[in-house]
Amino acid sequence: MLKENFNDLISFLVVARERSFTKAAAKLGVSQSALSHAIRGLEERLELRLLTRTTRSVAPTEAGEKLVESLGPRFAEIESELVALSEMRERPAGNIRITAGEHAVDSVLWPVLKSFLTDYDDIKVEITVDNTLTDIVSERFDAGIRLGEQVAKDMVAVRIGPDFSMAVVGAPDYFEKYGIPQTPQDLQNHSCINMRLPTMGGLYAWEFERDGRELRVRVDGQLTFNSLRQRVDAAVTGFGLAYVPDDSVSEELADGRLIRVLTEWCEPFPGYYLYYPSRKQHTTAFALFVEALRFKR
Repeated sequence: MLKENFNDLISFLVVARERSFTKAAAKLGVSQSALSHAIRGLEERLELRLLTRTTRSVAPTEAGEKLVESLGPRFAEIESELVALSEMRERPAGNIRITAGEHAVDSVLWPVLKSFLTDYDDIKVEITVDNTLTDIVSERFDAGIRLGEQVAKDMVAVRIGPDFSMAVVGAPDYFEKYGIPQTPQDLQNHSCINMRLPTMGGLYAWEFERDGRELRVRVDGQLTFNSLRQRVDAAVTGFGLAYVPDDSVSEELADGRLIRVLTEWCEPFPGYYLYYPSRKQHTTAFALFVEALRFKR
């Protein structure tokens, strides 16, 4: 019976975790109909209903919850043991799943990965570009990248990038037409390119600091983006002022397509950290990945 149920139990755990046949089928690489058939067969053999299905949601029944609680840790332990066996290979190998924001990927992750993956061609890295504060444990990521102040206290945090600061920038033509703001409060009289926070759903209030004084300014304008590149391009095009990491506009500032203002209000702050659960057993491949990313002053 164990052999007959083993794959179906794994399928059930994924469906229960994802609360969706669509998402579970995508993760398992099978069709939704095949997955539904497997779960139905498991329920028939156990003579128990494990999932409650509606047109909009899927949730474990009481029996299903008990099965998740008892089997989930055991399968995780088996997976951990298989990972440990893979360490006996002569060449480091394995899969690493990372979640990071757009700027972190462009500025610190991808530049390192290009040489890292060339050196270790048996290591596979999956990167999910996501500006939300993803729960890496529940989403089964090996690690995430965030600013230091956003890393939870129970995580191991490894600094992987230098300090940087934010920059208020605009095109020369824009400043010629509308003038230069002298204080952060002046931004409320300018057209600004907003960013919507994916986690909270609201618009990001621009944050400033000078000599220990902190200010948050809510701005307005024609455009709102949740991506960095479009905000920079919109500023270059003259649609308004953008508030972006300073290193993301270094070329535009150097060639004069953008001008930086309010510099004295944009103080440097600690950069990005790689973070991961301390209790999880990690592979040699992951340890090499962490060391490659570690910031060296």
